[in-house]
Amino acid sequence: MLKKIGGLARAIYILLAIVAGFVALGMMDVALVLVVLGLIAGLAMPRDRMVMAGVLLLALPALGAALTHVPAIGAQLAAVCGNLQLGVAGALATALAIMLYELVMEGVMGLTGGAGAGTPAAATH
Repeated sequence: MLKKIGGLARAIYILLAIVAGFVALGMMDVALVLVVLGLIAGLAMPRDRMVMAGVLLLALPALGAALTHVPAIGAQLAAVCGNLQLGVAGALATALAIMLYELVMEGVMGLTGGAGAGTPAAATH
């Protein structure tokens, strides 16, 4: 269920980023909606996609700057890149928070002996 919700949020923020790049949506705070949808989408982001999301987050501003040179629609394409960056940033923030939580819990469980300890010392004679 979580993957479906995360996938739907990802699809919505991608579509909204594209639409908002070409059409002025004055009725809502598009940046806030994109970040919130990204935060929801990050709940379903697998760890193997986190590196790609980080690279995409860093590459989108440069890509947007390059696309501004396209005649007639360059500014809109740059806006789409900026909007996509907001969604990806939200998704990566949630995925990173989940990963850090799992690392902390793994460390705490290791301290308390939550994992199997193996064979007892008396049984090793």
